[in-house]
Amino acid sequence: MPLAAPQQKLATYQDIIDLPAHVVGEIVNGELVVSPRPAPAHAGASSVAGMDVGNAYHRKPGDPAGPGGWWIYDEPELHLGRHVLVPDLAGWRRERMPTRPTTAWFELAPDWVCEVVSPKSAGHDRIAKARIYLQEGIEWFWLVDPTNQYVEVLHNAGEHWIVRGTWSGDDAAAHIPPFDAVPIDLARWWEG
Repeated sequence: MPLAAPQQKLATYQDIIDLPAHVVGEIVNGELVVSPRPAPAHAGASSVAGMDVGNAYHRKPGDPAGPGGWWIYDEPELHLGRHVLVPDLAGWRRERMPTRPTTAWFELAPDWVCEVVSPKSAGHDRIAKARIYLQEGIEWFWLVDPTNQYVEVLHNAGEHWIVRGTWSGDDAAAHIPPFDAVPIDLARWWEG
């Protein structure tokens, strides 16, 4: 008679707390996923993307300095059911989240997430995290690839993602949904 495989212990939030400060921990489908801090190309693309989107949209609606209407955050900790995820960037429409939570994390799924992919994280971001984002009803999902210098935009169609477009690294005036009211100079994201 074959022996049953031992039950794998599900990861807990304490597992994340116990990690050293130089790594990022997530819980995906009950498994602890540990990633190193981002490399310079990844950090650069994420930082400039956050500045470009945040400068125009992280404002109250009607602000004369930009379209506004969003909360934009770098590396927010998302508690989505049994999952704990840390996208590179995320945004919430202020009409859905009028005020920021007082916790150290967000339980309301964002309206937009952005993952800056690396050769090691691409599969995890494109498959496991993409499935969770889809199931949680996140409307927009950006995959930013600093190595190949492009942004791929996915839109939630309920049961699957639809590719809404891909913008290349040399596009100096990209209008990328849902932030297409203000052009973005993508070449700035890859500098260095």
